[in-house]
Amino acid sequence: MSPGVKYTLGRLGLFLAVALVLWPVPLNLFVKLMLAVIISAALAFFLLRGLRDQMAEQLSDNVTRRRTEKEKLRSALAGDDQAAGTTPAAGTASTDEAPAGKRSPDGRDD
Repeated sequence: MSPGVKYTLGRLGLFLAVALVLWPVPLNLFVKLMLAVIISAALAFFLLRGLRDQMAEQLSDNVTRRRTEKEKLRSALAGDDQAAGTTPAAGTASTDEAPAGKRSPDGRDD
């Protein structure tokens, strides 16, 4: 399971646990829910540190991977084949040059 999903489920679980603890307290429902949000956020800061760090690491890896792919694509689109990690394919001569050994019927190079 993804660290982001684990962290989200942990936050929801903490919120529900705190809300259940506050349920018998004689307060308005809205106040109970607001207290549950605040208390669960404070608890999550300490209790879910490991999951939060895993999620941050996964996001960082995804950003790095996407940035690398974007740079490769940009360099390939700019025509810089060496930076894109590819080599020019054989037989891809420009239109101004004729491949060696090819001659037109009248004996000139194409």
